Amino acid sequence: METIETTGPIVRAERRTVGEAESRRANGPDWDRYADEYQATHGPFLGEAGFVWGPEGLTESDLGILGDVGGKDVLELGSGACQCSRWVNTQGGQAIGLDLSGRQLQHSRRLDEHTGVVVPAVQATATDLPFADDSFDIVFCSFGALQFVSDIAHAIAETARVLRPGGRFAFSITHPTRWMFPDDPGPEGLIAAQSYWDRTPYVEVDDETGEVSYVEHHRTLGDWVSLLAGAGFRITDLVEPEWPEDHERVWGGWSRTRGLLTPGTAIFGADLARS
Repeated sequence: METIETTGPIVRAERRTVGEAESRRANGPDWDRYADEYQATHGPFLGEAGFVWGPEGLTESDLGILGDVGGKDVLELGSGACQCSRWVNTQGGQAIGLDLSGRQLQHSRRLDEHTGVVVPAVQATATDLPFADDSFDIVFCSFGALQFVSDIAHAIAETARVLRPGGRFAFSITHPTRWMFPDDPGPEGLIAAQSYWDRTPYVEVDDETGEVSYVEHHRTLGDWVSLLAGAGFRITDLVEPEWPEDHERVWGGWSRTRGLLTPGTAIFGADLARS
């Protein structure tokens, strides 16, 4: 267990089981507190209408994981300020954002006004999507909601429900092998310290109140394959971006030091079976 001093409450980090309700109660307010700092720190890197898949800086224009978005109905899970959805709309798609954090969605409205590219957005959770069956051609998530959800099988099932037959699902996450290492951008972050197969969530607890203030959940690569296949998806892509030669940016535990030796991001692309 360790104590972490942040710009908010002092918290202690631990690993223990946390359910869906407790995860949601913690992560919504946590992102509300962190939203201003996040957008100030990372907004220029993400772009106001940019689609970045992860800290390595690879974009949807680089990878084409979604395919042609022109004329498509698109949903972004864990959209934050909807930068990725805004990019989709500049490419002729019709994207909607969804996020648990109201403050992140306030930043989205700010960017709507600044760019003139408006993204409709709703405050909701990936485990209870407020949309009818067969509503979208594409659902995607760029380092968003999926890592913060306990009931991940239900979230994947909800994604399948709102997708049309043959629809596209793509998402990026912290590469599962990173869970073996400390979240440190320096050399210490290259020393394996815990089991890859330990799926116990990472939890931060407010030292003063004892309440859980942040939760992140870990699944192995095999878990993700089983989850997608079990929900009727056919996996077409698994991209593990290499660290770009000219990229020096440090983002949390992502850095050139680590990125040259081990993957930090996994990007999945999958198609829903046609009925």
